[in-house]
Amino acid sequence: MQIVPSLFAADFVHLGDDIQRVEKAGVKMLHVDIMDGHFVPNFTMGTPITEAVRRFTRLKLDHHLMIEDPDTYAPIFIKAGADCVSVQYEVCRNLDRTLHMIQDHGAKAGVVINPATPVGLLENVLDIVDYVLVMSVNPGYGGQAFIPHSLEKVRDLRRRRAERDLTFNIEIDGGVGSDNIGEVARAGVDWVVAGSSVFHTADPAEAVREMMRAAEEATSVKV
Repeated sequence: MQIVPSLFAADFVHLGDDIQRVEKAGVKMLHVDIMDGHFVPNFTMGTPITEAVRRFTRLKLDHHLMIEDPDTYAPIFIKAGADCVSVQYEVCRNLDRTLHMIQDHGAKAGVVINPATPVGLLENVLDIVDYVLVMSVNPGYGGQAFIPHSLEKVRDLRRRRAERDLTFNIEIDGGVGSDNIGEVARAGVDWVVAGSSVFHTADPAEAVREMMRAAEEATSVKV
């Protein structure tokens, strides 16, 4: 399991320092939230941030497009340096085509489902996606409380993946910290996005290490 720190919660005055701290803790990927002020009531990072981060680090950049026009902007962010790009199920009229387009541009393609969106709607794209991101809060703002039924979605995805012998990764985003990461790990999550629980601490690197220790302890216990 990987901890994927979310830059949305980082200190942008000292963004390079924050990235270096979590990099030293052994993270392999950073999460970048792109919001357009339409799909969600917030507006965040554009391509200049992606380009700057790409020049600063070799870590994988996982971009979550919380925007209404992913077909136009996915290639732009990939060109800027995104390695993985996930799009919201709720806005994609031609999801199959969008996912293939992302892959054709050289990035890993993911699909995101909001808390009220059922896993079953993804049945016909699970053999296409490289990863599925389960939102465990409503998108748009950091620091929200974890929605418990999100783990049922994770278990459902894990079951479907095994039954069909697929290889997509399962990602979760929202409200995960050292207090509940054990339960998240046991549910079968591969990538855990962590924002406030990493960057809003005195020592982001130690916060990552603490979450990893908690996850490892939880999954090492035989029930």
